[in-house]
Amino acid sequence: MDVGTIIGLVLGISAILVGVVLGGGSFGAMVDPTSVMVVVLGSMGAMVISFPLARLLSVHKVILKALRSVPPDPSSTIRELVRYAEVARREGILSLENLIPEMKDPFIVRGVKMAVDGTDPELIKTILDTELEALMERHSQGKAILEALARYAPAFGMIGTLLGLIFMLSNMSDPSKIGPGMAVALITTLYGALIANVVASPLADKLAARDVEETLVKSIIVTGVMSIQSGDNPRVVEAKLLTFLPPAERDAMQQEKAA
Repeated sequence: MDVGTIIGLVLGISAILVGVVLGGGSFGAMVDPTSVMVVVLGSMGAMVISFPLARLLSVHKVILKALRSVPPDPSSTIRELVRYAEVARREGILSLENLIPEMKDPFIVRGVKMAVDGTDPELIKTILDTELEALMERHSQGKAILEALARYAPAFGMIGTLLGLIFMLSNMSDPSKIGPGMAVALITTLYGALIANVVASPLADKLAARDVEETLVKSIIVTGVMSIQSGDNPRVVEAKLLTFLPPAERDAMQQEKAA
């Protein structure tokens, strides 16, 4: 479970609830079933038009990925690949086949298996790069769904508000109803803004961050596997992989190794 995402959602919702209390409002006044229907069903209809139905039905997996995904650790991946390079240098690349059961990342397993089988280096790189591009495309599709929701929800919130204003202005015979009618009309805009700015947009940004993290680790793996396959010295492998890290993390890894 990603604690940061949960904390952010709790803080965002809490800020709104506290604002209602401090502003002297009531929670009952913030609930309007008609407004919910306009925003939710309207946004869902627009998204069904925009995306294939099969992709929308799997959107819950996208949300769970943002909530539950644990960021990969590039440093531990580098240590693992350097260890494999040391084994391959000392005992030969075929010895890595005995280490495959302990490899946790399927991407590493796939690359090492191809290297052990003697697959052409260019073909190994092509296959791994293609898989990496496919991963990035899947992330992009999931992010696009949430970004679309962030666009459509406020739009339907505004549509609901306009509908409320039209109905209110068409019946001005009772001035006492103008204030409550205006409040109900504006609630629809509020719902759209909440969906967009508390849920959809932050989760889309979280998925973008996850994509950067996973892409970095997968790129490290591609470089590491290719270096091991070419028979590079473990120190050379480590030097290549450390270039993916910021200077501070490089220094930390070097200090840890020296200690």
